[in-house]
Parts: sequence; structure tokens; C-alpha cells
Amino acid sequence: MRLKDRHAAFLRAQAHEVNFCWNFSNELGLKILERESRFCTASDLHKYTAGATKAGLSLHSQTVQAVNEELVRRRIQFKKRRLAWRKSNGTRRSLGWIPFKASALRYRGGQVWYCGRPLSLWDSYGLHQYELGTGCFSEDSRGRWYLNVTVKVARRGRSSATAVVALDLGLKDFAATSDGRKIAGHRFYRDVEPALAGAQRANKKRRVKALHAKIANRRKDALHKLSTELVNNYGAIFIGNVKASGLAKTRMAKSVLDAGWSAFRTMLQYKSEHASVWFEEVDEAFSTQTCSCCGMRTGPKGVAGLGIRGWTCSACGTVHDRDVNAARNILARGRAGLAAGIPVLPAPSAAAVG
Repeated sequence: MRLKDRHAAFLRAQAHEVNFCWNFSNELGLKILERESRFCTASDLHKYTAGATKAGLSLHSQTVQAVNEELVRRRIQFKKRRLAWRKSNGTRRSLGWIPFKASALRYRGGQVWYCGRPLSLWDSYGLHQYELGTGCFSEDSRGRWYLNVTVKVARRGRSSATAVVALDLGLKDFAATSDGRKIAGHRFYRDVEPALAGAQRANKKRRVKALHAKIANRRKDALHKLSTELVNNYGAIFIGNVKASGLAKTRMAKSVLDAGWSAFRTMLQYKSEHASVWFEEVDEAFSTQTCSCCGMRTGPKGVAGLGIRGWTCSACGTVHDRDVNAARNILARGRAGLAAGIPVLPAPSAAAVG
């Protein structure tokens, strides 16, 4: 949720102190590693930063601990001896970030209270209905600040939908489904590209940032709507495991990144879990070459076959749409894997029945 702009100066000052704590703990962890040949834990860093708020920092004490814990977590994740420094000034400064724990935030009178100060926001979710958890304040490239906080939400009841669907992600169409539907792709970046290029040539930095934000917002809105629709209408969803990171290194990089495949799969996964819908990523190798009717690999092959959108199986004579056929193969593999994962219970004996 977006915070009112009048709090930007206070939050920016807090973010500078967060950067100071991050850099201090980052350097301290490296020195401990060099001197004692061990990686320090968050508990070790807590001992060295205890009392920092009494020595002049205006941060909440729980925020200092949250910084240490996040530093250790990211160092383990990326397997680094030392992480990058957080920069508070300059053209390449780090965007503002202020983590907090549940005890550091309170909601009262339509405002959130942090460090004894009320922060006004556009409360579009009705925070008074929820118990606030951990989170952070974050800044975007335009200098706007947002509250990101976890809340406890009751799990939805089991979905009543019984239909099953598989999706083959693509670029010409965003996706093809196993039931023959083609989901049209959106040109989120390319539609705005001419205006973006003009703003860049004119050196209008604020306009460039606004256009980039518009592109990202349009993409998230479309992906959220599509993922919600699929979760509401289907009881099981299978999707191909196409690797966007690999295709992003080719000449198709702009289109691949504009489609947002990874974000879409992430949305489908957590929404399916919340709605008790079965979700699984399936190996889609050779799914476009294999006939979904007879199982023979008679489809178009290689780079030369990428432009062939429809083909006829030479073994059984079935006419296929390339993407729909791939989605049906993904569905078959998903169902086969699901059936293999369900153990067969032995039939009860007559004695047990009696």
C-alpha cells in the first residue's frame, strides 16, 4: 500500500541509517570470517549492534535486528563472503528499504505507527481487519514509498472446480491451453517503446521512470487477472517448465522478459495453494514434436521448424495446432505423474471386513 508523499523525508532518513547498519554488519561479518575462519550468524551480529539505537540511531531496535537477519539470509542464499554495499547517495544509490518486525508496527486510527510516528497511507485492503506481521517500507524509482506487510488470512475452502487444464507458454500467443483456447499475448513494453524512446532522447528522466512503472503495472494487472481466472475455473493446473532465463540470452530476450512467464508461474503457484488447487510444473521436452494422439514424434523439429504453427502427423493423420498439441502433451504428462505419485492401497481382507 502506498504511503503519503509527505513522509518521504522521514523514511529516506531512516533508509540511510538502515544502509549504515547493513554496511557495518556486512564488513563485520567479513572481518570475522578472515580472523576466525567462520561465518557469523545473525545472533553474533545482534551482540555487536545491541544498544545502537541508544547510541544515536533513530531506528527501531527490531529494525536493526531485521537488517542483520536479512543480511545473513541473503549471504547464505547467494553463497557470498560479502554482499554488495548499500549506497545512500549518488546517481546509483540503493532504493530505500526499511525492514521491521511485527512488534515495531501498529495500526491505529487509519494510520500505521512506526517509531512513534503516524504514517498515513491509502488503505485499500482494510488493515484493521488483520493482524500485522513482519514486512518493510520500500521506495520505488520515482521516490514513492510503500508499505509491504504480511497478514494472516484464512485459507479459502477447497475449490469446487473439477476441470483440468495444461498451459503451453509462448510468445506469439501468451499461452495455449489443452482445451484448445488461445490466450492472446500483450505487448506491455513494445506498445510504450516509442514514447519511452522519445523521453530518453529528450533526457526526461521523470517521464522515463513513469513509463517504466506503467509497463510494470500493466503487466502485473494482466497476469493477476489471468492467474485468478484459471485458479477459479480449474481444479488442477499443469504448466510447462520453459526456462525464461535461458531464452533471455537470445535474440528473443525483449519479448521473453516482456511476457513475464516467471512472475505468472509464481502467481499461479501461490494462488493455487491458497485455493487448494493442484498445481505442477511439467517437463515440456519434445512436447511440440510429439503427437498428442498416437505419441509418435513426427512434428516439426529444429530451428527450421519454429515457424511451422500447424502440422499433420504422418503416423495417424491427425491435424495439430502446434501450441495446443504441446499443451495436451503437457496435460498427459502431468496426469501420468499425478497418477504415479498416488499409492495403490491393498484391498481389505475378508477378516478385516468382518
